[in-house]
Amino acid sequence: MGPLTMFEQVEAAASAVRGRCGELPRTAIVLGSGLGDFADTLLDAVSTPYGDLPHWPASTVVGHAGRLVVGTVHGRRVAALAGRAHFYEGHDLSTVVFATRVMARLGVRELILTNAAGGINTSFAQGALMLIDDHINLLGSNPLVGPNDERFGARFPDMSEVYSRRLRGIANQVAAARGITLDHGVYAALHGPSYETPAEIRYLRAIGADAVGMSTVPEAIAARHMDVEVLGISCITNMAAGVLPQPLVHDEVMETARRVRGSFIALLEGIISAL
Repeated sequence: MGPLTMFEQVEAAASAVRGRCGELPRTAIVLGSGLGDFADTLLDAVSTPYGDLPHWPASTVVGHAGRLVVGTVHGRRVAALAGRAHFYEGHDLSTVVFATRVMARLGVRELILTNAAGGINTSFAQGALMLIDDHINLLGSNPLVGPNDERFGARFPDMSEVYSRRLRGIANQVAAARGITLDHGVYAALHGPSYETPAEIRYLRAIGADAVGMSTVPEAIAARHMDVEVLGISCITNMAAGVLPQPLVHDEVMETARRVRGSFIALLEGIISAL
């Protein structure tokens, strides 16, 4: 027996989740920095630390809990991933998207990706929620690099609509009905872990980015590769470097995420009930 292929590792983890969580989820949500509280709102929940699932990468970042919670929201079965693996932790991108691939193999059809992001668009308020309309991949790599396993998807997947028009429409309706302000924009993903320089932010603004972060894009690409619909929501936790005359600190990111958690959870619950 040689080493397991990535597909075999994904299948082993999916099998372990199946054995634990009873009815399988149709929707999965990846919870970004400081946004993990949503996982605690699920009913009839089964919570599994990532360390208990075979081949699952650990989440080592402050503000990322590192557990998979499968439960119910408004009668719908949902998987909440509290914590994600990041490229800047030293993982390769196939490891970063491992959880996404497991969700797709479990039969998840809608993936909601959330993150804490820096605001580049100066019209955004700190604590704003931004619906991701499109992305710019500046990670310098792609999770689909290497031999393609057709069991995941096609060699050259189309990326003309990464973030589902249908799901964005639902999110807009829910936000309007609940009185939640929802901005729209383009998310740029950079490698990190250092925050961007003011010159980099000017460059990102010039190429059409509204927000910047260090996640989400690999998962979105892998999900589309496996024909899963994607919705992306950024919490604008801070203005990016050079926008305001002060340095960036991770504590501020966490504090802002905590401040908006009420409207964020209300938006997620509304979207799930409308699916």
